[in-house]
Amino acid sequence: MAARIRARLRHPAGGLRTRLVVTFVAVALISAVTATALAYRDARTAVLQRTQNAAVDDVRERVGAVAADFDLPPDQQAMARFAALVSEGIGGRIVVVRYRDLSATSDTYADTAARIGADLRTAVRTGDDAVFQRVRWRGEPYLVVGMPVTYADGDRGTSGLEVYAITDLRAERDDTAALLDSVRAGIVPVVLLAAVLALLAAGTVLRPVRRLGRATRELASGDLGSRVAVTGHDELADLARTFNETADALQASDADLRAQEARARRFVADVSHELRTPLAAMTMVATVLEEDADQLPPDAARAARTVGAETARLARLVEELMEISRFDAKAARLNAAETDLADTVRASLALRGWTDRVRTELGAGVRAVVDRRRIDVIVANLVGNALRHGAPPVTVTLDTCREADGTPWVVLSVADRGPGLPPGEERRVFDRFYKADAARTRSADRDDDGGGGQGSGLGTAIALENARLHGGTIEVTDASGEAPRGAVFTLRLPLRRTGEDEGTA
Repeated sequence: MAARIRARLRHPAGGLRTRLVVTFVAVALISAVTATALAYRDARTAVLQRTQNAAVDDVRERVGAVAADFDLPPDQQAMARFAALVSEGIGGRIVVVRYRDLSATSDTYADTAARIGADLRTAVRTGDDAVFQRVRWRGEPYLVVGMPVTYADGDRGTSGLEVYAITDLRAERDDTAALLDSVRAGIVPVVLLAAVLALLAAGTVLRPVRRLGRATRELASGDLGSRVAVTGHDELADLARTFNETADALQASDADLRAQEARARRFVADVSHELRTPLAAMTMVATVLEEDADQLPPDAARAARTVGAETARLARLVEELMEISRFDAKAARLNAAETDLADTVRASLALRGWTDRVRTELGAGVRAVVDRRRIDVIVANLVGNALRHGAPPVTVTLDTCREADGTPWVVLSVADRGPGLPPGEERRVFDRFYKADAARTRSADRDDDGGGGQGSGLGTAIALENARLHGGTIEVTDASGEAPRGAVFTLRLPLRRTGEDEGTA
């Protein structure tokens, strides 16, 4: 859980920084490009508009001045003189003059026909004022202004004279291109500045987020005293304040739970300790009564044996409670030595009279550094449960194996052919005071370690704690094969020998 929290809190910080910087730079870049495009468009329009207006005004004014002294119908020489005079008055632009089939130009070497389009000529012939058209000739831009020559009386039919002025727009094109280049060059520093500002802004925003993430990871790892410094009055400050309040409440709840757990452990340990003395006396009395039970009336004999069995069960329950209390208090320790595990299993079965009731498959020479007494407790609980809850044959298998990484393990399996565990009970079978479902319980004269009556429900929990103390574990599965499949309890312990790293041993 702590690893998932760390992963979720560590990655968004870097991801959020990247997203903030990218977004900031993207906005700045889009803004700069948009501003550049608009500026270029407006500048180009303004330059062209100014040039067009100036050209139209110049042509209109100059034609009006020259046409006042021009006689119609003209000859070729008069038209050439007219074109030259108009060209001189408008800055040397190329001027073309047309009158019916006659045509003259101010620059006899210029190719003017390709630059004066048919649409423009039609507009001049049918109109009464100056018109213009932008054209490209040989890849270069030009402005062509055309106008008909009319007189004050407005008699368009008395003229027929058309004037066209060609203006080179390359200077205007170069000016707008230079403006575009200068604005485009300014985009790079704007983007760099935006990136720097984004980094500063991201650092300001993410610094409290990182502090909060660090405190959350510390809290998830068990440091309930982790807090975040609250600065400012913004949303992040509210979040930090809420985190601190949550951590305070969690720490208070944890302290209460720990205190209650400590009181509960002390209560169980104290009660168990106080019960040992009266139980010892009761056991002595019960033993005497059981020895003389054959001399008592049948009812009294049965009562004496019942008292003896229940007293023995109560004594075992007290011992198990004290053992659980030692595990809870982290006071359980291993008294480990190198042991032949096969001999330990045989001795455990023989001590309880189970040798004839259990089938064994014990690998020879399986030696490991273990606490013999605790291994005996594990075997007694697992085999006792199989005999009590399962059905024969009960099989105990001892072997070794290696994991994929080469680590050697001891594997002890206890299998029976009973009804097995109900679905979903595998996760609860090691809970304290858990007792198997009635489907797996049958009438028998033995409990977890060979005594009579119902078990306490602590045996498997104690067995698991002993396995964990060795660095191992116990797992339960259903046996394979035809029904009834039974249950298989598997003890897995690291195979340690004298001279190796023995861990808690």
